[in-house]
Amino acid sequence: MGSLVKGQWRADTNPQEDRLSLSSPFRSWITPDLSVHSPFCAEVDRYHLYVSHACPWANRTMIMRALKGLQSIIPVSVVNWHVGDRGWTFTRGPGVVPDPLHDIDTLYQLYQIADASFSGRVTVPVLWDKKLQAIVNNESSDIVRMFNSSFDGLGANPQSYYPREWRAEIDDVNSRVQETVNLGVYKAGFTTNQTSYEKAVTELFETLDWLEERLKRRRYLVGTGISEADIRLFTTLVRFDAVYYGHFKCNCRPLKDYAALSGYLCDLYQTPGFGETVHFDHIKGHYYESQRAINPSGIVPLGPVLQLDRPHHRNDLS
Repeated sequence: MGSLVKGQWRADTNPQEDRLSLSSPFRSWITPDLSVHSPFCAEVDRYHLYVSHACPWANRTMIMRALKGLQSIIPVSVVNWHVGDRGWTFTRGPGVVPDPLHDIDTLYQLYQIADASFSGRVTVPVLWDKKLQAIVNNESSDIVRMFNSSFDGLGANPQSYYPREWRAEIDDVNSRVQETVNLGVYKAGFTTNQTSYEKAVTELFETLDWLEERLKRRRYLVGTGISEADIRLFTTLVRFDAVYYGHFKCNCRPLKDYAALSGYLCDLYQTPGFGETVHFDHIKGHYYESQRAINPSGIVPLGPVLQLDRPHHRNDLS
């Protein structure tokens, strides 16, 4: 894991563990046009997205980009899954997409270009403005909502995944899922305290049980279609049996033992815009190879066999 202190990379924390206490420093907003006072407005090929396929928060932005049809509007670079002394890098490897804009080897260098005095923590995703040579935003929840609406005037899919009539319920579901599931697996995986671990795992499985009951009677978490709430939950669920169950000791029950949750996961995985954004070689490689405090050998397990393409029977749910 790694953090930046006075401009130097320090290999003692993990970019994903930082999510437990991180406050994203870049929080500007892209507006649909210049009618709102913002230096950032929606334009084709003005912005560039930097992600890691390993990171569930970056995965959220890739799903929304796909659902909204923004592939031709916002190009993407993908860092190497392995995090060592230099943090996220563009070291060659399967699925790595180098930065076409700058002669850089690490994501840290991009942050330095944006702010030479930057001394915070380097995380993904990062939304970059090519015109102003600036980081617009490195908070995934903001980027997801910008992708949802800011580019509709440029030919994006007009469907909203944060519809006004469901926003309060989406926010409520997001709040519980974020604290006990999205962050809950990290609280369990990185703590060195037994009491803290047991608290995190207990809350995690209480919420999984709650989600199981909720999804027995409805196809999606909120409303009658895919929403932001489904995107945010999916990126943790799809990693659960592959890494969190064993690597993070979240092993009270594998996700495959939840009939409704596992069916819901398969449903979303097989929905265009979801499954193609999931790269298990990056996911497993990152967690098992990079997080040596948890997995000292760096050995990446061959399993489990997830069968996310298996038939499911959820189309009769609304």
